[in-house]
Amino acid sequence: MAVTVKECLELQLLEVEMLLSMFPKKGEINLDENAVPGVQRCLRNPDGPLPPRLEYLIAFDVGEEKVKVELQVLLPHMYPHIAPQLFARSNTLHRQQQLQLNTGLASYISSLNSGELCIYEAVQWVKENTLPYLEDDKISSGIAAKEVVVKETLHRMWIYSHHIYRQELRKKIFDCAKKLNLTGFCLTGKPGVICVEGLRENCEEFWRVIRYPNWKHISCKHVESVETEGSIDDLRLFSAFEDLQFQVHGDYGLRNDYHMDLGQFLEFLKQHQSGHIFQILFGVEGKLSDK
Repeated sequence: MAVTVKECLELQLLEVEMLLSMFPKKGEINLDENAVPGVQRCLRNPDGPLPPRLEYLIAFDVGEEKVKVELQVLLPHMYPHIAPQLFARSNTLHRQQQLQLNTGLASYISSLNSGELCIYEAVQWVKENTLPYLEDDKISSGIAAKEVVVKETLHRMWIYSHHIYRQELRKKIFDCAKKLNLTGFCLTGKPGVICVEGLRENCEEFWRVIRYPNWKHISCKHVESVETEGSIDDLRLFSAFEDLQFQVHGDYGLRNDYHMDLGQFLEFLKQHQSGHIFQILFGVEGKLSDK
């Protein structure tokens, strides 16, 4: 018998209730207060739209030294029949150690039986496997250790919106990009375009933050991923997160119908080796006018 989304959401709520009882202290589980009620409303009205995916953060200590670790959890609607998206992080681990820890966690989750709740098992695995990475740093040896090459991936997301006007929304966009160390730009007006580039998990977190709770006219049109054995900073097309504004057409401030000069935008894209994105965003090939 095929498993339904309703059955999966019911299991997710049961698991959240269990985790809240196991991590009762303030700050141990960070869960949006509207997340569970949203799922409950969906279960009461199965013909309505699906709720946002359940997302929460579990914070815990590891070892006698009380190393602070956080496990970020994002559940697909069909979890536990589809694997959860998990990311463990700690200020005590440097970037390569963190990447290795998460690679091991993903391998462990993939080895579990589909259909079984596994977030608590993931927490236990992280508790048991974080310290070895820290211990490796403390071992001093006269023999040079073989360097472990960890590849990193630069993620670049091209996001299109019918319009971007509101100051509070623009502030949210810029604050989130700064917090997540993302470069790119925000083109304000009609249409609105956002580009963010950085670590994949940071780009995906930015996308989750800005599109909820109710930004209807927005879509991620294109994603680029470039793998490197060096620093992803060498692959960035933008040196900062820019507030992009060009000459506008329309009555700014009175009717909210001002249009950006897309010719200037195309020129900007070409200056940043991204001219091909124009057609992806707007469905037409961009051409610069002769001057």
